[in-house]
Amino acid sequence: MLIDFAEYQLHRFDELAGRIQAEPEKYINFDSVSDFYKADWLQDFPQGTSWTATGLDDGAEQFDVIIEYRRHFLRISCGEKTTVHSGIYAE
Repeated sequence: MLIDFAEYQLHRFDELAGRIQAEPEKYINFDSVSDFYKADWLQDFPQGTSWTATGLDDGAEQFDVIIEYRRHFLRISCGEKTTVHSGIYAE
């Protein structure tokens, strides 16, 4: 049986993104950008995943996070209300 490594990694990304989207309160418990970068679950994404955050001031009350692997993404907006959206960028 051959395993397509690229497909496996995409599945791994989508699976974790889906868990975060389904239960954001389990994962998104940070008050600042600095807390986001310390989140243990970031290491659960496949190697090669990148993440960026706006509001780089550690005291920022609102900030956005984009986590990407290939064309798949997870967008987290933190503010008065936290929203989470995942998807695939169009080609």
